[in-house]
Amino acid sequence: MNVMGIVGALLLIGGIGIFVGLFLGVAGIAFKVKVNEKEEAVLAALPGNNCGGCGYPGCSGLAAAIVKGNAEVNACPVGGEAVGKKIASIMGVEEKETVRMAAFVHCMGDCDKTHPDYEYTGIEDCRMLSFVPNGGPKSCNYGCLGYGTCVKACPFDAIHVENGIAKVDRDACKACGKCIAACPKHLISLEPYEAKHIVACNSGDKGPITMKACETGCIGCGICVKNCPQGAVKVENFHAVIDQEKCTGCGICAEKCPKHVIV
Repeated sequence: MNVMGIVGALLLIGGIGIFVGLFLGVAGIAFKVKVNEKEEAVLAALPGNNCGGCGYPGCSGLAAAIVKGNAEVNACPVGGEAVGKKIASIMGVEEKETVRMAAFVHCMGDCDKTHPDYEYTGIEDCRMLSFVPNGGPKSCNYGCLGYGTCVKACPFDAIHVENGIAKVDRDACKACGKCIAACPKHLISLEPYEAKHIVACNSGDKGPITMKACETGCIGCGICVKNCPQGAVKVENFHAVIDQEKCTGCGICAEKCPKHVIV
């Protein structure tokens, strides 16, 4: 074996290694991406769920938007008030009031209060029901289908199907909005956590049709509207809607509702 050949090969390999190392070191300095320290601090303060509930692609997207002034310091629904305070301190701005929100399913038509038009056998996914007659087997075409598409979408285990309808654990809910996007019936909305009364129905049918389909559906009678002293209730698309900013929680609407659909 030629010793000089081996030594030459080693020197060549070593020289290439040194050259590559120097090249990478220089390239790393020349092309180094400047990190915005404030953005990094905001990102560290965010919970890291990357749920998209803020409307941005993950926590890094929200952090960048906050630093650029395109998003509020309290824009993270998961972090809530505590995270909003931290980010306000990082950004050196005044803390903004945060209203805690929680998802609410506008339906009370469980298996005891509604009746199926037919027996459905197939994939248990609410989105698939758009391909079957009447949009699902339940007699109310606006009600919760109960196959748990929203349950699968929730990253916080805050929503479950009970007796045929989805129900939200408001304490566990982080208001990320994923259940809202998943529901094909558009039954779920974000409501203030402190809301005293909410209409648990989303039917767009006239009263007589609703009464045939569901024992507890809103019939749009307007009794709640007439009795609300704050003018916080109105009937839209044949069902009552409460303006939470006007509602004082007196409970008169719930007491007067003949269908007991205001909860």
